[in-house]
Formats: sequence, C-alpha cells, structure tokens
Amino acid sequence: MPARPLLLLDVDGVLNPYAAAACPDGYAEYEFFAGEELVRLCPEHGGWLRELAVWYELTWATAWGAAANRLLAPLLRLPALPVIEFPPVPFEPRDKLPAVATFAADRPLAWVDDALAPEVREWAAERHVPTLLIDVDPAIGLTRPVVDECLGWASDRAG
Repeated sequence: MPARPLLLLDVDGVLNPYAAAACPDGYAEYEFFAGEELVRLCPEHGGWLRELAVWYELTWATAWGAAANRLLAPLLRLPALPVIEFPPVPFEPRDKLPAVATFAADRPLAWVDDALAPEVREWAAERHVPTLLIDVDPAIGLTRPVVDECLGWASDRAG
C-alpha cells in the first residue's frame, strides 16, 4: 500500500490568522511567547486536522519547528507530527523550499501556506508526483473550503 500523501501545514497565517485586525469569531488568543503578539487558534481546526489525518500524513512546515508539537498539538488534540526543519528565523518564504523538497522526496503532497513563493510554484509544476498548493489568506486562516479541497484531492488520488 503506498504511503499517504503529505499535508504540509504552516502555522502563522494558516492556523494563526495574524493579519486580522481583531481576533476572529471562534478563535481564542494565547500568550505563548512573552512580549510577542498573541497567537490565535480555533479549536474547530483540531477536528478538521484529525479528519485530514485519515487521508494524509500531517507534517508541520512552519518556522515554529518543534514548538508546534509542544504548544499547538495539545490544544488542537493532535499527536506529535513530523517537523520539517527550516533555517533560523527570520527567513524568506522561498527558504522553506530546500527543506521541503528534501523531506517530501517523491511523495505526493498538499502544501497549505499563506506565503508560497514563486520558486515553490515552479518546483511544484516540475514535480513528477501530484502536488497541490493552497494559498491561505493570513487574515482569515484555515477555512472549511480549504479542508474540503484537500479531502477531495486526496480522495481523487486514492481512486
């Protein structure tokens, strides 16, 4: 049986809609890092991500690194997920690509991010395995239509 496709998850802008002027309805704010902006999380996202985990191997693709497992996974009721290690922050969105390309190798994947660089789009277009890129508005974050798109894409691949 082939491995499930990867679902690469960014945090800021996807699970944490940082660009919204006010905390969106359904979200709670958390002070994870003293002196920094509050992090906004929606408890409903945990259920959506567990639903996606039936079809995907969920993977953190975020500058949060291992802190995503320590701080976010328990609140979203997720198990510890694999983490793609990125350069130290700050880095440019395109700087995620080398680590993602190495981690993903030849596995199909869906990548949900609020800052997919042009280099990522070129890489995805040249891959020989199915690759879905989903742009998320950092003021809105993850939505049910994005989840449904990912579920449909994975279901189509499972055949």
